Amino acid sequence: MTAQPTADPRGAIETVFRLESPRVIAAVARIVRDVGVAEELAQDALVAALEQWPRDGVPDNPGAWLTTTARRRAVDLIRRRENHARKLAEIGRGLETAVPAEEPADPDAIDDDLLRLVFTACHPVLSAEARIALTLRLLGGLTTAEIARAFLVPEPTVAQRIVRAKRTLAAKKVAFEVPYGPDRAARLGSVLDVIYLIFNEGYAATAGDDWLRPALCEDALRLARQLAQLMPKEAEVHGLAALLEFQSARAAARTGPNGEPVLLRDQNRTRWNRLLIARGVAALGRAEAAADGPPGPYALQAAIAACHARALTYEDTDWAAIATLYGLLAARAPSPVVELNRAVAVSMADGPGPALEIVDALADRLPGYHLLPSVRGDLLERLGRTAEARAEFERAASLTGNQRERELLRRRAAECG
Repeated sequence: MTAQPTADPRGAIETVFRLESPRVIAAVARIVRDVGVAEELAQDALVAALEQWPRDGVPDNPGAWLTTTARRRAVDLIRRRENHARKLAEIGRGLETAVPAEEPADPDAIDDDLLRLVFTACHPVLSAEARIALTLRLLGGLTTAEIARAFLVPEPTVAQRIVRAKRTLAAKKVAFEVPYGPDRAARLGSVLDVIYLIFNEGYAATAGDDWLRPALCEDALRLARQLAQLMPKEAEVHGLAALLEFQSARAAARTGPNGEPVLLRDQNRTRWNRLLIARGVAALGRAEAAADGPPGPYALQAAIAACHARALTYEDTDWAAIATLYGLLAARAPSPVVELNRAVAVSMADGPGPALEIVDALADRLPGYHLLPSVRGDLLERLGRTAEARAEFERAASLTGNQRERELLRRRAAECG
């Protein structure tokens, strides 16, 4: 590999490492079978790059340089851990050729280190918070400080989650592998849910001063795209990718000049990203082609998002189709939040009256959920019951932790006066 001089080698190193670190960690984890140790070795390779690249120039293939350096350090580490001379030579020769561990024969087997890392970081043995933090750290390339800022939690809290997650994986002897057969299907749901949670936190922040956190959305979308490339036969993987493409397409229109939220009905649809919509349509087509039965929850949500994306105006939206899709989603993945969303679609297709009945039936199932009084306030306002609507918007404002959303709800309450 020949090196190329660059005006800002340190900046280039930081950019390369953020992009390549997931693959470096994944390649090394296959050798050491410990994601914590693999991350440390990847960091060692970064230190080596910081020492050599400013002097020698950035290599033509910097990702391969980092991977090779980290792998050599992994081999050295394994050699140091072995005391017996014969085993030293055998392990060293075996690891230098990077022969993967034996895995069960499977017609649908996937031999990809990055995919192994995804399944390891999202292992069900970890809590949801730990999975999110570890996924963003190992696969998103985010620092502990960046993750803490994104989720508005103290940096030491995030650091503890990541450390505990690594220790748990090691203590439970979680294999660095892609599960097979029924185990893969069970574990895949955890992987998809983590990526979806990361995207949602960026798309509609639960707390803080900002309505959107684009960086989180971008990280989640990138992870979904990678997963779709790694698992092309999994319909729900394409369904999630399609959903995030469609949702990302609307991002630019979801906030006003000062960062205030803009409701779907008021969005300037010329600002919707048509390229992302086209990508969403293509991904949804792949999900439908890969499905061997009824569509899964993410494919159904993507189909709903596609209905919005196809409508040139709010009034052109096929609300009846959306209500039907939400009914299918409620049957496939029962949830009071899905029912609340179905109520919104029913209100547009059949009027606010029938929708209000659905919402009122959810009162005991969604205590403290701010969107319930928000939706109820909208329905009451459309029914002309403005005093009741104002009270609902005020209650919703008191329940949300996001400052931008609180301002929007208070403004809607004032408009009911």
